[in-house]
Amino acid sequence: MPDPSKGQQDAANHGSLETKAGLSAHGRAKFEETVWLLDTYKTSRHPRARSPAERLQRLLIIFCAIMFVGYLGRLAGLGSLWAASHLLGQAHGQGVITEDTHFYGHSPPVYPSPDGTGEGAWADAYAKARKFVGQLTLEEKVNLTGGIDADNSCSGNIGAIARLNFPGLCVSDAGNGLRSTDFVSSWPSGMSVGASWNRELAHRRALGMAGEFRAKGVNMMLGPVVGPVGRIVNSGRNWEGFSVDPYLAGALVSETIVGMQSRGVMTSTKHFIANEQETNRSPNPESGVQAVSSNIDDKTMHELYLWPFQDAVKAGTVNIMCSYQRINNSYGCANSKTQNGLLKTELGFQGFIVTDWWAQHSGVATALAGLDMVMPSGDDFWGANLTQAVRNGSVPESRVTDMATRIMATWYHMGQDKDFPKPGVGMAKDLSKPHEAIFAKDPAYKQTLLDGAIEGHVLIKNEKKALPLKSPRLISLFGYSATAPQIFNPETHRWNDGGESVGPADLVRLANGTSWHSQIASNGTVISGGGSGANEPAYISSPFEALSQRAYEDNTNLFWDFQSTNPVVDPASDACLVFGNLFATEGWDRPGLHDDYTDAIIKNVAANCSNTIVVLHNPGTRLVNNFVGHDNVTAVVLAHTPGQDSGRALAALLYGDANPSGKLPYTVARNESDYGPLANQTLPDGIYALFPQSDFAEGVYIDYRAFDRAGIEPQFAFGFGLSYTTFAFSGLEAELVVPGARAGAAGEYPTGPVVEGGQADLWDVVAWVKARVENTGDVPGAEVAQLYVGIPGEDNPARQLRGFEKPFLRPGESAAVEFALTRRDLSEWDVVAQKWRLARGTYKLFVGSSSRDLPLEGEIEI
Repeated sequence: MPDPSKGQQDAANHGSLETKAGLSAHGRAKFEETVWLLDTYKTSRHPRARSPAERLQRLLIIFCAIMFVGYLGRLAGLGSLWAASHLLGQAHGQGVITEDTHFYGHSPPVYPSPDGTGEGAWADAYAKARKFVGQLTLEEKVNLTGGIDADNSCSGNIGAIARLNFPGLCVSDAGNGLRSTDFVSSWPSGMSVGASWNRELAHRRALGMAGEFRAKGVNMMLGPVVGPVGRIVNSGRNWEGFSVDPYLAGALVSETIVGMQSRGVMTSTKHFIANEQETNRSPNPESGVQAVSSNIDDKTMHELYLWPFQDAVKAGTVNIMCSYQRINNSYGCANSKTQNGLLKTELGFQGFIVTDWWAQHSGVATALAGLDMVMPSGDDFWGANLTQAVRNGSVPESRVTDMATRIMATWYHMGQDKDFPKPGVGMAKDLSKPHEAIFAKDPAYKQTLLDGAIEGHVLIKNEKKALPLKSPRLISLFGYSATAPQIFNPETHRWNDGGESVGPADLVRLANGTSWHSQIASNGTVISGGGSGANEPAYISSPFEALSQRAYEDNTNLFWDFQSTNPVVDPASDACLVFGNLFATEGWDRPGLHDDYTDAIIKNVAANCSNTIVVLHNPGTRLVNNFVGHDNVTAVVLAHTPGQDSGRALAALLYGDANPSGKLPYTVARNESDYGPLANQTLPDGIYALFPQSDFAEGVYIDYRAFDRAGIEPQFAFGFGLSYTTFAFSGLEAELVVPGARAGAAGEYPTGPVVEGGQADLWDVVAWVKARVENTGDVPGAEVAQLYVGIPGEDNPARQLRGFEKPFLRPGESAAVEFALTRRDLSEWDVVAQKWRLARGTYKLFVGSSSRDLPLEGEIEI
């Protein structure tokens, strides 16, 4: 079958075009939604039977939708939309846009779903899986594909097949640590790991988390997160992922996957794909509003959103979780282009795909589109329905066999057939009742927990030598985020989706009926965001507790007021610390990027204290423009979500026991308007009130790429972060692996076989870049040397991150840093050839300490 995505994406890249039928991309989107509704109504059975009145109402809605689309699009020409013909040019892969070219408003079909091949490292696991599955009945194969209820607190369970000694599976949240249990740790979040820019730390964190998951009998961690990437700045789940930059996110997710799976725990990399907002992420049966559609072109898909997933597959992730929302108007778990095409064919993915919870909306369609497992229950659309679909010929039994084979191959591949604990053994269903205590914490990872918390802090302002603190006699403490939440017990052991810090009065209901969490967590410090990514603290080291301990050791006096907006300030204070936060959670997008309440406390304290130090715990981007320029605000720390060792980590940094080394994994703007339309989520509107459309019209230009293109000066640049010492860069060198190589000689396009992660030669090193970093200050510290590359071509960003290293240096010490540039690093996605293209031209190189501080420049010619 011709691949319609080629012409589709070319059209998207060349602006807003229409077919001769007169139907625009959005018009076609409406039509596709109507078809989807009809298809769902015909082929899938809703778990709740509809009354005759409901069925009549639904049919009337569908009829009206069809009539409306006809008015918009002049249905006489709709036949051309189904055509997938596409003409390829003769020279250099130049394509031709024709009247029936698909646009990015329609996700093209890719069938059939490819079977897992079991090549390479998977060979032995697939051989065992095929033998196992060959002994199963159809019903047993189907049972492997759907979740069941079980007497534990696992997020999902797969039933056992006792006669073949398969004990079943327990899968559980989440990518930042285990939840819904006891005797585990609250680890620094993905965003904190991103702010550390530390591969080795990401790996150690993964090893520690994996030990806890394994001890509790959890076969699969529902994480890590690389979707959302962070396109929408106020998205409620950005804190779960690593960075808005795909290269940084990909590097850290790779270390996480390798670390977790080295201890036999499966990783479920999520949410696939372009899942960039919480608002309208799922269909609303009450209002009739469908999930938002992420309308994305092919170039942007590959160069931005697919990039970290490609790294995850290359690292060996055994599971991918499909997302709630629609992608080019096809639901994520029923999208054949993304699942069959991108993931299982282009990236050579050998594992299995699982739904996000309740993200399946049809039966036959999802099976044929490449879905392998449904959670939390397989009974709604699969189960007996899938068995019937096989028997009536709607779904080939070979498809179900491949689902079961992929699932079992993953189990064997992780070695869980040997000595893995019983599924869910430590996941008691009710912690308030007697249960077996499984102590999962490993003392060997105490330092990793603390290191992760420390390195996730970013010092963005430090004037008048405010920090580190130097034997202060009196410190005054202010702000609602200094203490731990007042309740944490077995009844709230789920961390209440992070809500211990958020009181009922903080829930705001907007005029349109949408619920929003408050911008802040007023009941105590934030160690984690909310939702399924929240994790279980063994304890909480709060800022107040840690500073009180330090005051005891140093004979320092403390004054505090954690309630007043305009507190009294003791004029004898050597320093005034103000603690604020923001709250972000799954299920909601944040109502703003700052809050007036916290800003008022900071400014009121600063008006009466000449040494005001601000600490913000921020699971997401936080604007600071309302106070950062105040003369009396001498230091600002963005603490992110550091986990249970929050206070200890902060005290170490404030007193200089540790030197700040964190860097921003996103850009902090001067004004919310600097982010443009990406500051906020897309809402249902106008003719798309029932079918919200989020057009990714900005392409790859988000965060620092967008600021660079628009010439906007950020408040604090991507990659920025201060230290108590200083560093200097020198000695930039660059060389091609094959001296004088030209694209014609090396080949514009990769030619290698498809392995996990894509074509094998995408990972060949094309060039090396070297530089030197020196600690020119007075104290030891670590600097993140960052490499940015300017890929030739007018459609490419001026600079893209393509390397980073983090050497620790003593005063006067220097170190060489080396960056390997692979074929993929230097390539752009060719939407016609459907391959990564290494272009001829001059590649600009930049090395420095942030995306806007790049003292070293060079170039290579290919």
